[in-house]
Amino acid sequence: MNLLFSLLILLFGYSDNSHESQSPSDQKTKTEVEAWVSNPAGNVLFQKQYISLKFGKETNQHPTISVDASKIFQTIDGFGNCLTGGSATLLNRMDKASRAQILKELFATDANNIGISYLRISIGASDLSDRVFSYNDLPAGETDVEMNKFSIEPEKADLIPVLKEILAINPTIQIMGSPWSAPTWMKTNNASKGGSLKPEYFDAYAKYFVKYIQAMKTEGIIIDAITIQNEPLHPGNNPSMYMTAADQAEFIRKSLGPAFSAAKIKAKIIVYDHNADRIDYPLEILNDPEAAKYVDGSAFHLYGGKIEDLSKVHEAFPDKHLYFTEQWVGAPGNMAGDLAWHVRTLIIGATRNWCRNVLEWNLAADPASDPHTDGGCDRCLGTITIDGNAVTRNPAYYVIAHASKFARPGSVRIDSNMPENLPNVAFQTPEGKRVLIVLNDHKTARQFNIQFNGKTVATSLESGAVGTYVW
Repeated sequence: MNLLFSLLILLFGYSDNSHESQSPSDQKTKTEVEAWVSNPAGNVLFQKQYISLKFGKETNQHPTISVDASKIFQTIDGFGNCLTGGSATLLNRMDKASRAQILKELFATDANNIGISYLRISIGASDLSDRVFSYNDLPAGETDVEMNKFSIEPEKADLIPVLKEILAINPTIQIMGSPWSAPTWMKTNNASKGGSLKPEYFDAYAKYFVKYIQAMKTEGIIIDAITIQNEPLHPGNNPSMYMTAADQAEFIRKSLGPAFSAAKIKAKIIVYDHNADRIDYPLEILNDPEAAKYVDGSAFHLYGGKIEDLSKVHEAFPDKHLYFTEQWVGAPGNMAGDLAWHVRTLIIGATRNWCRNVLEWNLAADPASDPHTDGGCDRCLGTITIDGNAVTRNPAYYVIAHASKFARPGSVRIDSNMPENLPNVAFQTPEGKRVLIVLNDHKTARQFNIQFNGKTVATSLESGAVGTYVW
């Protein structure tokens, strides 16, 4: 048994069931390459491997992933989550010590935590809020085009206090805001679900965005970017709003862009924020030079289409940025299947197709997938499940952790080849470290090499396992 155990350590490394606990013998391990592995089949979830991985000149017949730091692609803004109103409500209901502990684990950047670096929040309610609301709800028949009654008061109960605690842990976290709907009095159907923004309220809605960014800044919360409309081609959610590409271009060109300029708003304007099967939508806006001059880039989800199509948008407009802003995990979740799909398609696929961030949908839900609005998503699995003060870590937690802990904001994607069944992506951090995230997509365990600057290191992953390697 001792010989077998030694061979297993040599091949696959050793890990315990905590993120980074060490025995005295572990502490003596000297390695050039730090490895963190998730292997759901072996009940190994984001655990540091205490094995010695050193670059050398040895050769073998195994596949080789060659990393080339001289070929640089996009800068990374961060990896993280959508902090829904419902997520904030659940966090705020925890006792102070329990909430502080999980927020530190999620957002702190020290060695023992996963360092989420980017959040997307809803401007007004999303479908994962406990109710529908906007920041300018009025009695039937009333309007307020000057935004005199605008107020973010609904967010002061949960979202703003939680954001302030997060910012105290990580003051540099980037925050994106996205509306699910304009106030109902601005819409063609006077309802929270569906309908479109009336053209006569384009200027009023632009003021709504300006007021929002200014009000959040007053609370000490800087909104780094906004999207114009969450899923503008999906009017069936609650809340939701249908918006054509032509309307979005006109809104930016005539109202939002000039309003941001006049108010000296620095938040990025990002278009589309929907599925990869309709890249014609952002391309139509970017082809309008008077709208495009205000636009930083395009945002995508992947409930339809192929992640590779995002590169077509980059190729058409290489000076405009790409963002991956939402993907759900359906409850109850499948750790092996969800981990592999999301790492392969998003952490690797989205970044290899020029995205500057990757965000998983919904930071937290309770065991019943609540809260949500009437008609909102009733089976969206949170990155964590919160049951009172108890926390369960779900697939998206490990998906994000494999990237967020190591590929910090300001990292750049660098080149790496793609051996068969070993999808991967590489980054170089601002400190000059290299980060390589690899999935073994083969049906059996795979031995492979990592090559960098003419030297190689041999390692291995079990079938379906994910490894993050740092040197």
